[in-house]
Amino acid sequence: MSDNELHSDHAYAYHLDGGLTRSAQQRPEPGPHQVLIRVRAASVNRRDLMLMDGTYPLPATAGVIPLSDGVGEVIALGPGVTRAGIGDRITASYFVRWVDGPQTLATAAEQYGANYDGFLATYALIEEDSIVHVPAHLTDTEAATLSCAGMVAWSALTTPAPPASGARVVTVGSGAVALYAIQFAKILGAEVISITSSQAKAQRLRALGADTVIDRTVTGNWGDAVMDLTGTGAEHVIDTVGLPTLEQSVRAGAYNSTVTMVGAMAPAPGTSLPDNPFGSSYLSIRRIAVGSRAGFEAMNRVIAEHRLRPVIDREFDADKAADAYDYLRSGASFGKVVIAVG
Repeated sequence: MSDNELHSDHAYAYHLDGGLTRSAQQRPEPGPHQVLIRVRAASVNRRDLMLMDGTYPLPATAGVIPLSDGVGEVIALGPGVTRAGIGDRITASYFVRWVDGPQTLATAAEQYGANYDGFLATYALIEEDSIVHVPAHLTDTEAATLSCAGMVAWSALTTPAPPASGARVVTVGSGAVALYAIQFAKILGAEVISITSSQAKAQRLRALGADTVIDRTVTGNWGDAVMDLTGTGAEHVIDTVGLPTLEQSVRAGAYNSTVTMVGAMAPAPGTSLPDNPFGSSYLSIRRIAVGSRAGFEAMNRVIAEHRLRPVIDREFDADKAADAYDYLRSGASFGKVVIAVG
């Protein structure tokens, strides 16, 4: 019996159009250099909340199937496909055609779940340029979390160069990107200082590998605390919160360090922001945009070698997709929020 006969009566897709709507889905046919996958799981990122709210820099195409992160099994190949075969378990890079090298505006403007249909559906069409095979030891739930949060953390740590063994890495926040960053930093041999705003999460950050945890609700000048702790500051600061914590992140940085801003949180009304974010520090402040397919494949090799397992908070059934969005928005999660698609 064909996959179409098994699933055609029950296939569905969610669409982003002022909210989430669900409708029946017909099985698509892959075109040249496309593969069709049967989606097994997908995960929600903060960018997906922004796309729903209309605050993401790239507006969502009306009716697009959301979510950039997912995993599934290849069930059909379009003409000319050589990078995957029937039965392969794959995901897709966040950007549809950024294979390697410097990113361009053109490649930044093509994203799954924004203006290309994403993974919150029974079937997904994946362009061959973005095909990425997932580590075999990961479950579908775990593999569905790699494309965005995993790659942001990996890129923040390893580009333009990974930290030297023994280097100090500060992670700011306790969302999924920060958790990945802690795991990757420990694999790379770094000392990790984690900044959180939740005592309840502090012990869990230590259990994940953080050598030191500082609660910024208790220690407001945590940048100075990092400097006092280390003597020279941290070589890498990965700030997953955003402008509200930028000043302290700069204070925590060593001479010639790098502060990578990957947060999407806008400052609360009345938040005081520095006129000169550098202060007296000599360092680089940058923003990054996830990563290329080549970077994704490099990350997966490390994940496979070290048998790293992503932190999963909760998995929702497919008919509870809106609840998954709401749960992520609540800020209560510790780890990834995943939807079991099929």
